[in-house]
Amino acid sequence: MIGLWVPVTLAAAGLQTLRTAQQKHLTGVIGQNGAHFARYFYGAPLAAALLLALGLSGRSIPLPGTGFALYGILGSLAQIIATGCLIHAFTLRNFTVATVFSKTETIQAALLSLIVLGEGLSGGGWLAIAVGFAGLVLLTTRRGDGLASLAVAFRAPATVYGLASGFFFALSSVGVRSAALALPEGDALIRAATTLAATTAFQTLVMGTWLVLADRKALAGALGRARRPAATVGIMSVVGSFGWFLAMTLEPVAHVRALAQIEIVFTIAMTVLVFHERPSPRDYAGVGLIVASVLILLLAR
Repeated sequence: MIGLWVPVTLAAAGLQTLRTAQQKHLTGVIGQNGAHFARYFYGAPLAAALLLALGLSGRSIPLPGTGFALYGILGSLAQIIATGCLIHAFTLRNFTVATVFSKTETIQAALLSLIVLGEGLSGGGWLAIAVGFAGLVLLTTRRGDGLASLAVAFRAPATVYGLASGFFFALSSVGVRSAALALPEGDALIRAATTLAATTAFQTLVMGTWLVLADRKALAGALGRARRPAATVGIMSVVGSFGWFLAMTLEPVAHVRALAQIEIVFTIAMTVLVFHERPSPRDYAGVGLIVASVLILLLAR
């Protein structure tokens, strides 16, 4: 029987695809820092409202302790750093290298989950990750490149930032799950909502303080002339994040991040349906491998 975490993860991945497309447009209007800040600033009130609504519905809101605070801060800061590393990797003009190595997040999340939480993967789980990563390589490299080009790419600065991005995204996922599990009581829904409200509030404070000190122009853009599209990004981001948080509360991080590779398939679908671009046979092969990895993951559990 397929658990609730599966449709929740699929919905979160689909929403993240839409949010990423919107955020790319917003970046061109108010810059990378402004678009990054908008995710938290406009999402935090919605996260708080969700938690309040759950509390008013009769659910008891758990009182966070020291463990929750430490893991929550770790997850929050790791996500901010990961996003910064990925954006910087893209500015180095090596999109392929940055994308591929940032997606090692799935492998790194499995290892961190094993080390920190003691949540291991079965042989089928590791096979699913390997097949999915092979599909990603096909989708993000040109014909004739493949693993040889990635081996050469280890000398590129974008590789360092791509791997760092993957590591900190994985660390963020482990931090979020650890924080939710550290709460003294509550079902998965209230744990996820509590974690989301706390982390987005903290991220808004950290990013807002940094922009006041370093980039007030981006801050003014997010709060002023571009507030409508910025608010759209923030709302989509927090709803998607709630999906991720709920899924990672219900299921080990490694399984959620492995299934999340389906996001690449959603991106290809958007390319075809929205931008009317025709994928190559190599693209279809990559998509097929990612879909196969998802099926292996679900059947191997």
